[in-house]
Amino acid sequence: MNDRVTIYVRQQCHLCEVAVQTAREVAASFGTGVRLVDIDTDPQLREDYTDQVPVTFVDGRRHDYWRVDPERLRHALESGRGAGS
Repeated sequence: MNDRVTIYVRQQCHLCEVAVQTAREVAASFGTGVRLVDIDTDPQLREDYTDQVPVTFVDGRRHDYWRVDPERLRHALESGRGAGS
C-alpha cells in the first residue's frame, strides 16, 4: 500500500492521536495508508515542527497542522494535491 499521507507526531500528544485516527479513516477510503514520523527522533524535525504537531503531508506536500479536517483531506486525496493547490 502506498502511504500518500504522512503525519509528523510526537509521543504523548493528544492532538496527534486524534489526527492520526481521522487521517487513517479518510486514507483507508482511498486505499492508501498513513506513515507516522516521530519528530523527536530527528533534531532538525524537532526544531522545525515542535510547535506545530501534528503536521500532515499529502503526496509529499505540507497539507495542514494541529488537526486533520476530514473534508479537506478527502479533497486533497481526490485531487492528488497537497495544500494550496
